[in-house]
Amino acid sequence: MIIAIDAGNSRIKWATHEGGRWLDSGVLATSDIAWLAEAADEWPAGAQVVVCNVAGAEVAAGISSLLARRQARVSFLRPTAVACGVRNSYDLPAQLGADRWAALIGARAQSANACLVVCAGTATTVDLLDADGVFRGGLILPGFDLMRGALASNTAQLPFAEAGAFRAEPRNTSDAIVSGCLQAQLGAVERMFAPIASEAGAQCLLTGGAAERLVAHLRIPFRLVENLILRGLVRYAESPS
Repeated sequence: MIIAIDAGNSRIKWATHEGGRWLDSGVLATSDIAWLAEAADEWPAGAQVVVCNVAGAEVAAGISSLLARRQARVSFLRPTAVACGVRNSYDLPAQLGADRWAALIGARAQSANACLVVCAGTATTVDLLDADGVFRGGLILPGFDLMRGALASNTAQLPFAEAGAFRAEPRNTSDAIVSGCLQAQLGAVERMFAPIASEAGAQCLLTGGAAERLVAHLRIPFRLVENLILRGLVRYAESPS
């Protein structure tokens, strides 16, 4: 059995995988990491655990401590120059976020064509993966809620716009904020897709808690892939090297 754990800035997601299928899964707030012990108590002691952590050293230490009591085979995914058919062209490959690396590995397992890998969460990452499996570069920008929060926190007159809606031509402040934040996300994605738009089978692979906000408005070929990071972790754990 493989146990994949994705520790993000806001949430920790986990899933168990065996025999080519998902068996169980769960999610909790990253601040509630101690509750991961309840799930871990149900996992077999001999399972292989692979972790992607972008929530900092304290969370990494917490996960290691929780799992040390039962799981002997725990590894943390570290970005490398090459893994699972993906080549990392970052100037310093080790500086790529582990979540982005896992998502790229997961994307390569999903498609042999050029694709744009979009993880929409607390931050939004937009990464270009060509048909040869080369990660050519990508963007990091504030996620939708971070954008809204920044406007509310750093201006005197603008609200968080909880009730706003996406409009092509917004005519009130809440709609203007929601539409502006979404257009910023959509514009980044669509501009990054442009270099591969003419390639056969090219598409955008979307994942993350905020991905649903984008899919209704994208003007490029896309596919929503649940748990792409967890899929990449399983792919990595199953690889021979």
